[in-house]
Amino acid sequence: MTVSSMPSQDKVVQVDIVSDVMCPWCIVGYKQLEQALGFVGAGAYLRWHPFELNPDMPAEGQNLTEHIAEKYGATPAQSAENRKRLVQIGEELGFTFAFDADSRIVNTFEAHQLLDWALEADLQHPLKMALFDAHFTEGRDVSDRQVLVDVAESVGLKPGAAREVLESGSHADQTRARQAFWTSRGISGVPSMVFDGRYLLTGAQGVQNYAQMLTRVLQEKDAA
Repeated sequence: MTVSSMPSQDKVVQVDIVSDVMCPWCIVGYKQLEQALGFVGAGAYLRWHPFELNPDMPAEGQNLTEHIAEKYGATPAQSAENRKRLVQIGEELGFTFAFDADSRIVNTFEAHQLLDWALEADLQHPLKMALFDAHFTEGRDVSDRQVLVDVAESVGLKPGAAREVLESGSHADQTRARQAFWTSRGISGVPSMVFDGRYLLTGAQGVQNYAQMLTRVLQEKDAA
């Protein structure tokens, strides 16, 4: 759970966020939602759900510029301009994107498994934020098990238990099942946010749109 202030129980909205750690717009969308919560004076029960933008990404990953060129046909100049825009948006939202020529896309399936496990300890949200920081701000390889264990420990999870989750694959099947649940319901892009289990917004929609959705849900709760 995360709250923007100290709202009363009737001013808390359930928000399910389907996302991938590799998706810069996922952290942008969350930061916009966070500002919208503050604007409305509401809190949110948050749960993060797994989505892999590149499920077939090999263990060694791929250079980000090369990946964007192959997947979307963007030129290096277009890729650089998109990164510059993200850096500016991040600054406005209080998040640091530290892209460089060596930035890479990596496989995130084990990161999602760790997030699934962290939910049991009520530390999923801090872990998700720490993984975004590790990847986008610190340039760490979040497909590397030692990095994942270190990040887990940084938010209060036991490193030995985190390593056991990754080495045993104890949450692999459940993570796959959660991915299938959302894709079977038409989710094909991230971030996808479901408000109060009823209303879907896909993509980073901006503070105003999130605030309007939060207000709508709260008004409906008051009228019920």
